[in-house]
Amino acid sequence: MVKKVEREELEGNKVRLNVRIEKEAVNNALDRAYEKVVDEVDIPGFRQGKVPRKVLESKFGEEVLYKDALDILIPGQYSQAVEEAEIEPIDQPDIEDYHIAKDEEGSFTAEVEVKPEVELGEYTDFDIDMEEAEVTEEEVEKTLEQMQEQQSQLVSSDGTLVQEGDHVVIDFTGYIDGETFPGGQAEEYILEIGSGEFVPGFEEKLIGKEVDEDKVHEVNITFPEDYEAEDLAGEQAMFEVIIKEIKEKDVPELNDEFARESGDYETLSEMKEEIKNNLKEQKEQRSRAAAENEIIEKVTAESEVEVPEQLVDEELDRMFQQMIQNLQSQGVDVEEFFEYQDMNEDEWRQENREDARERAKQNLVLEAIAAAEEIEVSEDEIEDKIDEIAEQGEQEPEQVKQFLQMQGQLADLEQGLRMEKTIDFLLENN
Repeated sequence: MVKKVEREELEGNKVRLNVRIEKEAVNNALDRAYEKVVDEVDIPGFRQGKVPRKVLESKFGEEVLYKDALDILIPGQYSQAVEEAEIEPIDQPDIEDYHIAKDEEGSFTAEVEVKPEVELGEYTDFDIDMEEAEVTEEEVEKTLEQMQEQQSQLVSSDGTLVQEGDHVVIDFTGYIDGETFPGGQAEEYILEIGSGEFVPGFEEKLIGKEVDEDKVHEVNITFPEDYEAEDLAGEQAMFEVIIKEIKEKDVPELNDEFARESGDYETLSEMKEEIKNNLKEQKEQRSRAAAENEIIEKVTAESEVEVPEQLVDEELDRMFQQMIQNLQSQGVDVEEFFEYQDMNEDEWRQENREDARERAKQNLVLEAIAAAEEIEVSEDEIEDKIDEIAEQGEQEPEQVKQFLQMQGQLADLEQGLRMEKTIDFLLENN
């Protein structure tokens, strides 16, 4: 057990702990160290693991046990000292000046950077307005039109002349100075006229052209100077185009049948009501998110705290991992992303460092408000959150809890809930 802890404030947001250890704890650590070391030494005349302690210490000195004893002793003693000194370390400690010997009190010093104190400013009675989440009939109709568009199909048209908005099936071959070029050929290519997906000028020059699989139309264009393929930028090209077919969209009619095919609905009215509710929920979420950002920015601006670089680095790590997860969820390779952005990871971190610093400051301010208002998280609230995660992942709550314990993430879960309650408090009081 820790016998005594003296706390000494140092510069740079650091603390030195001068720790004295009960001799019983020292002796216990030495006993455990002997049990480990005796299995590793080989002394003639004794079987492996059967060398008496006195013989071991006589041959190698009592110090033979010190290193292992310290490894056993220090972690637990340091944790107790941190708790007794009521500090929150943000980095690994530097352990120095340690002393242990049989039947004596032990001692060591630990220097560690701790969370800075926050000088809170005003954090209530701000004028924060959350917009009312109202959904218009026009918004519902727009959503329905989008769903119609998604479920529409291209079907053959009787049209013989290309018009704006048509989908044409074409074969084409492009030439520059009489030579074909990479990416300049395709067959059975479906192009929406007016979509702007092709080289500027190409689509417009097809309007009025007739459908005829035996007729080749010549289309002359100039690639833009800022064209993404640098070897084509500014070049004049001639395309030979065969217009094989015109297709038009077959848009499904808005009726009860459309509703049944779109989801678990019986009628179009039921589907509209669900769309309206979903749109309202989305607006409420956006409104709350905007209010949260506003109040967090205001209370942070009112507070003073010097953010340690260690916390900035940790926040940068979280931001980077989140970015990677987002990219992977979209099927984007991280290396390709950096190549497209023309930067590397170090440059990304440098570019986002001040954003990370601001986020770290916000976290410190929210934690200080939670402490000032004595906002805590109950065991029931933790269990409810675990149940929610389990339901979303179609798992048993006990499985989720065991996983969080194994990953050391239960404390993070509790901290996240505490921050949510703190933000709720701020919204209720502003």
